[in-house]
Amino acid sequence: MDTTHRRPPHADTAPARPSGFLRRCLNVPIGIQSIIAVGLGALLGSLAPAAGGQMKILGDVFLNLVQVVVLPLVFPLIVLGIARMESVKKVGRIAGKAILYFELVTTVILLIAVGLAKVTGIGKGAPVHGADARDLDGLSQGIDFHELVLHAVPKNIFAAFGEGNLLGAIVFALLVGIAMAAIGEKSEPFAAVLESVAAVMFKVVGYVIRIAPLGVLGFISYDVAHYGFGNLRSLLGFIAVVYAGLAIVIGALFPLIAAIYRIRYVELLKSIAGLAGIAFVTRSSEAVLAPLMGKLEEFGVSRSTTSFVVPLGYSFNTDGSVLYQAAALVFLANAYGADTSLPALLLMVGVLVILSKGMAGVASASIVVLIAAGNSIGLPAEGIALLLGVDFIVDMARTGVNVIGNSLAATVVDSSEKRRAAKRGSGETLHAQAEPETPSLHKEPAQ
Repeated sequence: MDTTHRRPPHADTAPARPSGFLRRCLNVPIGIQSIIAVGLGALLGSLAPAAGGQMKILGDVFLNLVQVVVLPLVFPLIVLGIARMESVKKVGRIAGKAILYFELVTTVILLIAVGLAKVTGIGKGAPVHGADARDLDGLSQGIDFHELVLHAVPKNIFAAFGEGNLLGAIVFALLVGIAMAAIGEKSEPFAAVLESVAAVMFKVVGYVIRIAPLGVLGFISYDVAHYGFGNLRSLLGFIAVVYAGLAIVIGALFPLIAAIYRIRYVELLKSIAGLAGIAFVTRSSEAVLAPLMGKLEEFGVSRSTTSFVVPLGYSFNTDGSVLYQAAALVFLANAYGADTSLPALLLMVGVLVILSKGMAGVASASIVVLIAAGNSIGLPAEGIALLLGVDFIVDMARTGVNVIGNSLAATVVDSSEKRRAAKRGSGETLHAQAEPETPSLHKEPAQ
């Protein structure tokens, strides 16, 4: 009798151990899992390049899973955010604030990058003549503003969704949200459907993010196996200047902006650090677009502001990318002995201010803008081809900064709106308090 009662506990506890161990592994923070994946990927790519090159499929699958959810989530969030604003006037005000912020901040970042690159003199003596322009095949088409406008106003919204046209989806969602706000209660059934779709997509994103470390493992294995570390020596100065510039932006410019608007910058960084790390490794800011909006809502940013400003910033507020482009152009100008006087550098900044707008948040998209800017100021494509060898290293950092910059932009715009609402509320309170007092002052002398 005793033996029969002693055996079942052993039978029950034996299979429970691996499940408990697996549960503990899954409970490890996603950031730590990604760091472990980085180490394993670097080891695999260096020791077994053939196997490391094949691991890229894990990263591609992860990005595909994320990108398939982006538009089905972003579209209803933008529509609901616009529809629930008090008026169309508020939509225009938030859009105006966001675009003004994007322009001012990116211009300051460009000046920081150009000044830093000019002072350090990066690029002098670089082996640009050994670059192969054939590496740029398929990238040298440049930026067509006519196509950019048509891209923003697609003739078929379903085709735009199929192509992953985020800018077109934003414009269409803006129109739908304004229309829903205009018709009022009649739009409530459609709003309920969109709310349900957004909730389901958020749940799907949660599932996808769980496998992010596998995507990290795949990308790092491929990058180390494909690019190696042989080309780093001659371009180490360029990499150092880019990382130093990005550090200045994160450690000085962003905290200054946050202090002006009384934003808890350190807490904001802590809340989005894991997502910025995923963007850093995958080199795609779209990989964290959906969970980033959720994190910002948890931080206290209103959903209407987040769902509008963050997707807009992915096309118009690429802070890390514009810094890289400015440093790269100065690097190439020094390498080829081109004019780097103050007027030439200011022209360079002006060209980048225009060309950097509308850039998609995908891996290595900065190269396209860099080629267009280089052509406009007379720099040959061969030098840009040289930078492709280390693009994946700087691309990781600039993508992470893009995520932080867009998070700060949404928080700043939301803080500005809350200040405005507070001032209006206090003004109305004072006006309401003043109204009953004025008649009594006039009545007393009459009595």
